[in-house]
Amino acid sequence: MTTLKISDGLVKDDVLVVGLASTNTKGGIAIESGDLALDVEYLISSLTDLGATGAADEVTKMPGGPARMIVFTGLGSKSTSYSNEILRRASGSAARMLNGASSATFAFPTKDITAVAAIAEGVALGAYVFNEFRGSTKAERKDALKSATVYTKLASKTEAKAAIHRAQIIAKYTHLVRDLINTPPSHLTPHSFTKILTKSFKDAGGLKAGLKVKIWDEKQLKTQGFGGIIGVGQGSANPPRLLHIEYTPKAKNTKRYAFVGKGITFDTGGLNLKPGLGMEAMKSDMSGAAAVCAATLAIAELGLPVAIECWAPLAENMPSDSATRPSDIITIFGGKTVEVLNPDAEGRLVLADGLVKAQESKNKLDGIIDVATLTGAQVIALGTRTSAVMTNNQKFSDSFLEASKDAGEQFWPMPLPVELRASLDSPVADLANIGDKNGGMLVAGLFLKDFVSNELPWLHLDIAGPAYNEGKAHGYTPVGGTGIALRSLVRLVEQA
Repeated sequence: MTTLKISDGLVKDDVLVVGLASTNTKGGIAIESGDLALDVEYLISSLTDLGATGAADEVTKMPGGPARMIVFTGLGSKSTSYSNEILRRASGSAARMLNGASSATFAFPTKDITAVAAIAEGVALGAYVFNEFRGSTKAERKDALKSATVYTKLASKTEAKAAIHRAQIIAKYTHLVRDLINTPPSHLTPHSFTKILTKSFKDAGGLKAGLKVKIWDEKQLKTQGFGGIIGVGQGSANPPRLLHIEYTPKAKNTKRYAFVGKGITFDTGGLNLKPGLGMEAMKSDMSGAAAVCAATLAIAELGLPVAIECWAPLAENMPSDSATRPSDIITIFGGKTVEVLNPDAEGRLVLADGLVKAQESKNKLDGIIDVATLTGAQVIALGTRTSAVMTNNQKFSDSFLEASKDAGEQFWPMPLPVELRASLDSPVADLANIGDKNGGMLVAGLFLKDFVSNELPWLHLDIAGPAYNEGKAHGYTPVGGTGIALRSLVRLVEQA
């Protein structure tokens, strides 16, 4: 992973990265190098000849200057105050193009510490590659940028150094989420997921950092009544698991949140088999579990004074002679029965187990958040870059949306219309796992709401589209796993 530094001294790195903006004049461009002075007139002339426009995601390379090479990354329209997300994306775009480089200095306008943090995050998030499973072509692939320096006059401030440290941790655990998502299902099963997280748990400080981990195997899940997890996982040769990571800070009388993440390591749809086209992306159906687990470890490594109880119900949804059949009835942990009309609506079943179990906490919870690649309806409603938020508590939702905006992740509030709840009624069980197809994302949210106490503030985050980028890389977002939700969860805890 890229090592982050901060400096206001001489530029010693191989590459210098600066911003480039478009001006109001036709074809006009402006160099934005913050506190670093450059020979702007000469560079503008050369950039104009190269056809550079300063548009977002545009990256232009030139030899020479104070470094071996100068990289100009688009900021969009020229502004007196660029938003942190613009700086984050621009630095990420440049970092993506610097694979193979040993070191680079990033000089952008840094009006305050939050801008320094955004640039550092963008660099570290953009500098990501996944070559774990390459064989004969691995030698041809370049490693991500090794070292990056954020250039700013704020470099001597303690807060700026802390921002660099935080960005390093955020990137470390975002990369963990991406690695988990990108790992093929032949190598990522419920069992191997727990093994990887157990190692990461130790890397984050383990017991010394206030962390504890516990794993339920298939026998324990069955005897203790986790019908959702067992029902989804019983058709697979790879048995299900339940992973619990608890973080207890040294500070006393702190707030306490529960995170629950959907962990379907591969989703065929079960006996409601999905079409073959696009099924390969279903290795990403554990994105929610990866996000909540990694966020918990990041919160622990940052030493934030908020307690976290993280639950990852893990299963592989496969068709076989032992798989759950349409019309089967299962009993969720806690006693509610569900008629499984569609085994491909499996995520809500494992989440139901996790939500009920999380509320058994011996300590009072201040809020509970579930994160899931839950519905295709989310993608239809909000596209592939905006996730949905549903809630039973407007104040909690507002706090999260403020945190997600600060973090640079796009979330949008969605309703839970009471009239849709009746479509989940079952003639033979407490409720069915599917209801009205119209508003399918909202119906799924209403299903989960049935398993949460009305008095407990709850958020449901549907990240189905944004969790896995099947299009082109953009900003600091690579192709494949993105790591969405981790930064917002950490920011929410920081604000708390």
